[in-house]
Amino acid sequence: MKIKIILFFLLSLFLSGCVGVSSSGIFGTGVSVALDPRTVGTQIDDSIMQKNLSARIILLDKKFLFSVKSKVLDGRIFLTGKVENPEEKLKLTKMAWETQGVRSVRNDIKVKEEFNFKQSAKDILITSQLRTALILDKGIKATNYQIDTYKKKIYIYGIAITVEEKNKVVDEAKKILDVTDVVASILLVEDLRIQKN
Repeated sequence: MKIKIILFFLLSLFLSGCVGVSSSGIFGTGVSVALDPRTVGTQIDDSIMQKNLSARIILLDKKFLFSVKSKVLDGRIFLTGKVENPEEKLKLTKMAWETQGVRSVRNDIKVKEEFNFKQSAKDILITSQLRTALILDKGIKATNYQIDTYKKKIYIYGIAITVEEKNKVVDEAKKILDVTDVVASILLVEDLRIQKN
């Protein structure tokens, strides 16, 4: 199937001469194929992942149609937008990780709230304490984790190499003073459906 699509695409390129063909009609990316460094196969895979994830996000709740955006580049998913609460952010992160072929997820979704300086400062302090603890622990690959703190509740998203590493991350979070709860969405590498390159 991929070979037929690639042949069709190459034929389109040949018939159009030396001008780059816009891929907006076929892939929905709006990027000129001549300027896109990704292979045609990768662009098609990314486009399929993008449409699959977007549809699942809208099925979860129609309000996300305008409030949450996703982008897929080379199997890496980027999420942006605003949600009402951390639980929605966690659901969207898990949904992104469950997308077949995903290589990584970058979640920059913000939680809507009235600004409270004292609470925000405390949450930032908790997040930095946990981030520091993970960096200093040689048994934890700190770059694999994203940490959010909301009203003294820590949300951890990421990938653990082993069960022991996953448990260490949660234990480190629970040790931090004033933390009321720890919600971990940590997947094990062996459970991921990562495409082998």
